[in-house]
Amino acid sequence: MSGIVPFQLGRFLVVVGVILVVLGLIVMAGSRFSFFGLGRLPGDIAYKGKNFQFYFPIVTCLVLSAAVTLLFWLISFLTKK
Repeated sequence: MSGIVPFQLGRFLVVVGVILVVLGLIVMAGSRFSFFGLGRLPGDIAYKGKNFQFYFPIVTCLVLSAAVTLLFWLISFLTKK
């Protein structure tokens, strides 16, 4: 029975790795194609001064947080026994 835990941990790490690779590819492609306008949504704070520029994507953070929360909830829901 002790062999089950490392197998489940290994499977979990592989799934997390695949998810991270997919998210990384989406972020890389998103910078070129601006998927869903992420990074420049209305409500994101942007300030341009003469010698200073500040940008804080607060709405983008909220949207991504909601999407990741939904994804984890869906994974949790589908893996319940």
